[in-house]
Amino acid sequence: MEALFVVAVTCGLRLGELLGLRWGDIDLEARRLTVRRQLQRARDGSGLVFSPTKNKKNRTIRLGNHGIEALKAHRQRQSEERRLAKGLLPESDLVFVTTQGTPLDPSNLVARSFKPLLRRAGLPDIRFHDLRHVCATLLLSQGVSVKVVQEVLGHSSVSVTMDVYSHVLPDMQEKAAAAMDGLLSDDR
Repeated sequence: MEALFVVAVTCGLRLGELLGLRWGDIDLEARRLTVRRQLQRARDGSGLVFSPTKNKKNRTIRLGNHGIEALKAHRQRQSEERRLAKGLLPESDLVFVTTQGTPLDPSNLVARSFKPLLRRAGLPDIRFHDLRHVCATLLLSQGVSVKVVQEVLGHSSVSVTMDVYSHVLPDMQEKAAAAMDGLLSDDR
């Protein structure tokens, strides 16, 4: 699941969006992925279903080196597992699947992989969704514009992003003031 966690942190995808990714949504050469669907529990609780994203819009996200390398290694492992299974695994274009090649159940992923990983790493008990917040906070703290962060996260508007991440913005204002002081200083 390493690639899943790397993509979660570096791209800010929701868990359902990660589990709905297909290899056809990822272009490693062009360094981008497109979020087109999400995997979630059916409203009647009968199983897992693919549905449109939360705001019903596709979005394309640029992949950095960490995401590219993690996905390449993941695809290679997946191909090797299929080769070793000699046709016993069902064909699936899904990026993240169970060892049987079926869609991952979000609850099982959190309980069996994410929470134990946090404990082993000595990290606080957080929600999977908090990886999305880590992504946004890191991007904003590095001076990435709120508009770009909104597009990466797939928020419906910049105001949603600003409301959720307003705690990060005061530090950005300090950086902006310091940058302006540097631009206008007599030492130039």
